[in-house]
Amino acid sequence: MNEDQNEIVNDELYEHHNFKASEGQEPLRVDKFLMNFIENATRNKIQQAVKAGNVLVNEQIVKSNYKVKPHDVVRVVLAHPPHENLLVAENLPIHIIYEDDEVIVVNKDAGMVVHPGHGNYSGTLVNGLIHHIENLPKNSNERPGLVHRIDKDTSGLLVVAKTEFAMANLAKQFFDRTTDRLYLALVWGNVEEEEGTIEGHVGRSLKNRLQMDVFPEGDFGKAAITHYKIVERFSYVTLVQCKLETGRTHQIRAHFKHLGHPLFNDARYGGERILKGTTYTKYKQFVDNCFKILPRQALHAKTLGFMHPTSKKYLSFDSELPEDMQKCIEKWRNYSVNQKE
Repeated sequence: MNEDQNEIVNDELYEHHNFKASEGQEPLRVDKFLMNFIENATRNKIQQAVKAGNVLVNEQIVKSNYKVKPHDVVRVVLAHPPHENLLVAENLPIHIIYEDDEVIVVNKDAGMVVHPGHGNYSGTLVNGLIHHIENLPKNSNERPGLVHRIDKDTSGLLVVAKTEFAMANLAKQFFDRTTDRLYLALVWGNVEEEEGTIEGHVGRSLKNRLQMDVFPEGDFGKAAITHYKIVERFSYVTLVQCKLETGRTHQIRAHFKHLGHPLFNDARYGGERILKGTTYTKYKQFVDNCFKILPRQALHAKTLGFMHPTSKKYLSFDSELPEDMQKCIEKWRNYSVNQKE
């Protein structure tokens, strides 16, 4: 490969991924680095992309054995636009609980991805929204209507902007931390304090890039604050109410893992194993049954409050716990009562 080929400036190539290695990045082969970043990607697929010259570090084509260092910018470019940019309107069931000319409030089901991304190019909330409404404004990431998001397997309330003005106004409210959001979470263990505040910067884990981690010293990540109080105790798990002051990716999940209380059945953060309780086979069977009833992390965005962009009226919404979470909590409640008798 000559020098000209090593530099890449080609209008026909589209950027699919762009990652900047953190300050604490230890030297790591670029194919392994990308494996940690891109969900559902196989090593073979990444190596084929590298072989084809589609992986660049600091605008230079690299080989698989290139070691990524702190601050390196790693890009994956391909000959076709990213699938998530090729948005297709789909007639999907969306639970809209409020709508006017400026905003929509949706109660999202667990299992529905909010916006298209790697491995999820259809069936997302955004696909359904653009079928429901034409010309939704796009945010800075080109995602129609979105001013915040909740994880695929988290259920609950989400506000969507229908106009450019509403998007700018709501985005500022989230930035200024003037929105009100309450979540209910079932976490492993008996949380000691009746109420408290978890602080600590949240950012990509330096060991597993698909996880977020908490950095108490604030060297990495962004400031994150979660206020919590106990709703009910069930021997080996606790139902907590969380009030978000900031809205970082996986904030509640990462914060409670950091506290030593991962969310019940949160596979990404280690909550899908039995972390508290007895060694009895009967107990193991009971927990397995709870996992089957609630096959996701036990997290629900229960309430949402914000100032309406144009009327300036404060709007507040509340949602019922979904059936899977209700049933799981009820099982733990019965177990806890029987244990005390």
